[in-house]
Amino acid sequence: MNWGHKIIIVYAVFVAGMLFLAFKSSKQNIELVTEDYYAKELVYQQKIDETKRADALTSKVSVDVIDHELKIGFPADFSGKPVAGEVTIYCPSDEKKDMRQPFSITDSALNISVPANYHGLHYVKISWSVAGMKYYCEHKIIIQ
Repeated sequence: MNWGHKIIIVYAVFVAGMLFLAFKSSKQNIELVTEDYYAKELVYQQKIDETKRADALTSKVSVDVIDHELKIGFPADFSGKPVAGEVTIYCPSDEKKDMRQPFSITDSALNISVPANYHGLHYVKISWSVAGMKYYCEHKIIIQ
């Protein structure tokens, strides 16, 4: 085999490899973090203010995972007051595992059951309001 045939073989293998990579990349699932990211960016200052309010409380919101149940405890600042809001469990690796749960409690911890197939890194985003003031916090959890 002469050098001309070897160049053609190398070129053919290169083209086949590029076509294979193009095919594999077209089948890759690409998910945005959120569909309306621009609109959410415009109201991000509100989230910053809500986070500062939550940080100014006497204690932080506690988030624990025990036997596929999420236990969320609110600070004593809210004792005797109705707390209403929403908990979002965000899975960065799979949009189908995202979960939203509205809640309304008074003087108790919030318990949310987590499905058994939820494993790995998740973010718990808690947005709530008490007496017209809005608060927000995020916690990183690992579900095993």
